Amino acid sequence: MTLSIIDMKAYVPSKDFELSKRFYQALGFNMSEGWGGTADFELNGSRFRLQNYYNKDWAENFMFVMGVTDIEAWHQRAKDVVGTGDFPNARFAPPEPVSGSQVMHIWDPCGVLLIFVQ
Repeated sequence: MTLSIIDMKAYVPSKDFELSKRFYQALGFNMSEGWGGTADFELNGSRFRLQNYYNKDWAENFMFVMGVTDIEAWHQRAKDVVGTGDFPNARFAPPEPVSGSQVMHIWDPCGVLLIFVQ
């Protein structure tokens, strides 16, 4: 018998569910309604589920890593989205070299850390 996984989806917290939904859509993710107070987000086959639930310690320690092909495009998107001022507490750090890769960080409105690696 071979073990396999055909799908995996992390549940991501949100302090202001509507604001977080708009934030992830502005970043470029496609949203579809989930169930029980959730929304699903997808981009190029990678997915996560946003939930209408917040715990400060959990949110500020939640992070996920995304491998990307164009970190500069994500950097520009982060500047555009955060620069609108529409997403209080959202912020980003420009790409930086880390162990032969380029790494960029974006914090969503409730403190979830998105790590982009090229």
